[in-house]
Amino acid sequence: MSAAPLPTALYEGLLKKLVDIIDLVHKGEGATTPQAKQALRNATNELRASFTQAKDIAINLPGGEMLVEEQDDVLEMLTKLRNQKREQLIQFMNRSILSSSANVESKMDIDSMASTPFHGF
Repeated sequence: MSAAPLPTALYEGLLKKLVDIIDLVHKGEGATTPQAKQALRNATNELRASFTQAKDIAINLPGGEMLVEEQDDVLEMLTKLRNQKREQLIQFMNRSILSSSANVESKMDIDSMASTPFHGF
C-alpha cells in the first residue's frame, strides 16, 4: 500500500495566489470599487483555503512519528553503536601507545648501537 503523492501543485500555487492578491491591492483603483473588493475577497478566500489544505496535508504526512517501542529500539541500537565506537577508539589508542613506545625503544637501541665503538678490526 503506497502513500498518495504529495500534491506539489497545491504548494506551488500558494505563491501565485499571494502574488495575485498583492497585484489586486496595488492596482490603480485598489479595493475602492465593489468589483475590486469582491475580487480581493475571492482571492484571499482562495489563498486561505489553499493554506488550510496545505497545512492539513503537511500535518498528516505519514512517517512523522514513532511508537515508544520503535524509539526504544532506535535508542538501544544507537547505544550499542556508541559503545562499539568507544571500544574501537580505546583499541586504536592502545595500539597507538604501544606503537609509540616500541618506536621509542627501537630508536633508543639504534642510538645506543651508534654510540658503541666497533672493535671489529
